Amino acid sequence: MNRTTHNREERARLRKMRYASLLEGTTLLLLLGVAVPLKHLAGQAGMVAVMGPLHGVAFLLYFWMTMQTLAVSDWTRGDALRMVLAALVPLGGFVNERMLARREAALAARAGE
Repeated sequence: MNRTTHNREERARLRKMRYASLLEGTTLLLLLGVAVPLKHLAGQAGMVAVMGPLHGVAFLLYFWMTMQTLAVSDWTRGDALRMVLAALVPLGGFVNERMLARREAALAARAGE
């Protein structure tokens, strides 16, 4: 595989990770910021019943994609730890997405695109 193809594939992988990070962060925010307060303050448990499993699937997808990305890319231990911890901290997914976007932009700049 030549360098240009590798660069494109890496950027595509980063773009997918960004989407997974946003999805995980959004579902966590909706779960903690909307569904849980509705359950405890208004006695409406229905939203938790929907958002809980949706967030669970988004969380598993994020971790699956993180493991795949770390397995085939050149990441430092600090980057890997940040990607894992981002899913465990509220709003961490959004911070992680910005870092992934910067890395993607740096790859694009290196390729001259």
